[in-house]
Amino acid sequence: LCDMDVAVSRICDAVKNDEKICIFGDYDVDGATSAALLVRFLRSVGRAPQVYIPDRIREGYGPNIPALLELKRQGISIIITVDCGTLAVEPLEIASENNLDVIVVDHHATEFQLPKAVAVINPNRIDDESGQGELAAVGVTFLLVVAINRHLREMGWFETCLEPDLMGWLDIVALGTVCDVVPLKGVNRAFVSQGLKVMA
Repeated sequence: LCDMDVAVSRICDAVKNDEKICIFGDYDVDGATSAALLVRFLRSVGRAPQVYIPDRIREGYGPNIPALLELKRQGISIIITVDCGTLAVEPLEIASENNLDVIVVDHHATEFQLPKAVAVINPNRIDDESGQGELAAVGVTFLLVVAINRHLREMGWFETCLEPDLMGWLDIVALGTVCDVVPLKGVNRAFVSQGLKVMA
């Protein structure tokens, strides 16, 4: 997936340096499971991320300028958006101007202009050739978690702590995948098939 390596490098730096991380999620099941998965992973590697879910009525969908600036004021240095962010061009421009690093993890249709972010991981980017455009956001998030975990392993992170069991979280991935009503074929089918076994 485009920008995966850039995102992994930045997130691993944040983990290593114990930076304040915030996960900015959508309020539907796909967004909630994406956020839950990332929270569980980061906690398992010794970090305690903050989670921000915008109010559906007051704030609407996706990153908004007041929320991003408030998170910056609270000392957050890196925000990972899940199931949103691809079309948040103006809010992410303001975030960048305020030295707030944003990584977008999304699956919604994109336009030619991507938001100004450290990384935009979205299999539906026009320039993405992965062929994984039918993934739900939680599926994209799971692939990000796998990549971060591999990089931390290569860094020697798990020499002093237990490596998490990523397969054990496929119940969360299955839930978000089914609830987002994406086609159950390819990797989606694998996620749901294994996730149902974990649920059982």
